[in-house]
Amino acid sequence: MHISANAALTQLKESGQLFLNLFEQGSLRVEMYKPDIVDLQQPHEQDEVYVILSGSGEFINGETLTEFQPGDFLFVPAGVEHRFINFTTDFASWVIFYGPKGGEKIL
Repeated sequence: MHISANAALTQLKESGQLFLNLFEQGSLRVEMYKPDIVDLQQPHEQDEVYVILSGSGEFINGETLTEFQPGDFLFVPAGVEHRFINFTTDFASWVIFYGPKGGEKIL
């Protein structure tokens, strides 16, 4: 399986949506996400990883605020409030959901 970033962004744009599901296998789901001006997402049932494709800004993860840029990896445990803020208009991110509802156990 291969999905190029350019193909994913083209599919997302053509869909007219802010996110697009691109791949699923078992509990794994891969999406492309490109919010427009405001990120309105809510906490998710699964653990989540973002890999920033383009753009920069700030990310609220629970009570932690982090700056991000292309290539950065961000992890959000299931159920945690999170959102992107103050992001540039070219911001886009791969989103990877995995594991059981409620997240994986932390050892």
